Amino acid sequence: QVQLVESGGGLVQAGGSLRLSCAASGTIFSINTMGWYRQAPGKQRELVAVISSGGNTNYADSVKGLFTISRDNAKNTVDLQMNSLKPEDTADYFCYADLRTTSWDTRRYEYWGRGTQVTVSS
Repeated sequence: QVQLVESGGGLVQAGGSLRLSCAASGTIFSINTMGWYRQAPGKQRELVAVISSGGNTNYADSVKGLFTISRDNAKNTVDLQMNSLKPEDTADYFCYADLRTTSWDTRRYEYWGRGTQVTVSS
């Protein structure tokens, strides 16, 4: 069993910063991709940023240059530093991991955290 636990959400004024953290625990052999998605009220879940085990990153156009994703492979954690936040960044942010649970099972499984709320006031 695998769990992803997010922390770091909250209320911030426009132009401010927040740092989200996510820790994966449980039966984990290796993690391929980790990242963050978000879902605003009435909208579909969308990619914010993802990072591979090798450090390759992919960002939504709307957050490029403003958000930075990083991970610690040894600790199975992924962080999202969010700067210059805007009201349109208000959403529930979900941690994501694509991983293998054992060395003999080559299948990859996707896991999601429960989400952490980010509210940016104008």
